[in-house]
Amino acid sequence: MNLRSLIRFFSNDLAIDLGTANSLVYTPGRGIIVNEPSMVAINKLTNTVEAVGHEAKEMLGRTPENMVAIKPMKDGVIADYDLTEEMLKYFIKKAHTRKHLLSPRIVISMPAEITQVERRAITEAAREAKASEVYLMEQAVAAAIGAGLPITEPGGNLIVDMGGGTTDVAVISLSGPVYSRSVRMAGNEMDKSIIQYIKRKHSLLIGERTAEQVKITIGSAAPLEETLTMEIKGRDLIEGIPKTITITDEEVREALSDAIDTIINAIRVALERTPPELAADIMDRGIVLTGGGALLKNLDLRLKNQTGLPVFLAENPFFSVVLGAGKMLSDMTLLRRVSSP
Repeated sequence: MNLRSLIRFFSNDLAIDLGTANSLVYTPGRGIIVNEPSMVAINKLTNTVEAVGHEAKEMLGRTPENMVAIKPMKDGVIADYDLTEEMLKYFIKKAHTRKHLLSPRIVISMPAEITQVERRAITEAAREAKASEVYLMEQAVAAAIGAGLPITEPGGNLIVDMGGGTTDVAVISLSGPVYSRSVRMAGNEMDKSIIQYIKRKHSLLIGERTAEQVKITIGSAAPLEETLTMEIKGRDLIEGIPKTITITDEEVREALSDAIDTIINAIRVALERTPPELAADIMDRGIVLTGGGALLKNLDLRLKNQTGLPVFLAENPFFSVVLGAGKMLSDMTLLRRVSSP
């Protein structure tokens, strides 16, 4: 066993997509080993963490008064430092199947427009969770690498990464973003739009989990070939009692319309600010979609119709960011070029 293999045996380097909705952890040789909601349940009486990830999400909307389920990440950045640290420790501990003598190097993806204070908070949270080295890289760059785009070449690549808290739009060339922007309009805001629409139109109050299921099951960005319907349950705001209604894909599309328009506008701005030489590349290569939000039905069709560009869905859109960050663990030279200070 050579020195490098020995070091890898005693350490367990990790790539983390610390998302607003879900967190993913990748380690070389084993792939994605953690895929859990970014959620922590705490006991308000004792101020202790009761559950993290899947267990915490199961408690959402169903906890007694002394328990509360919290999302420590908001819009892709840390909203609660202590709970984010606890969540990171949990995910890192879960990723380690054996005791390692060396602390891991950790690559963490982040939105393009977070502040230096937020960068330091993420770095410190990872160090408190026993990381030996911490590298931060933009989500869009990680997504582009994970999607297999040739980012090291002198050509334009337009990537749109739609997560839970943010949608990152970037034009990448020669290993770096020529233009990048993060808009706080993504999966979570879409869920809120569905909640508000159903509340306004049907006087029915539904929870976040139901709204997310509606979006996944019958949500779309452009008309579908066949009408889809879904039965949902909530609380009637007039009678104050449980009620069941049936909604259609057309209603959900209407609810999501403003959110999708915001994302399309962000893409248009990116295209307007792209240098002409790179714009010509994008005309040929098109737009590449990654992130869980990219799975919205007919989103590619809507973007194609409104931008006039070809649109492609990454092979593993939900995992593109963490897979891209994971690839950097075996290419430290490129990692240092694409990571943020």
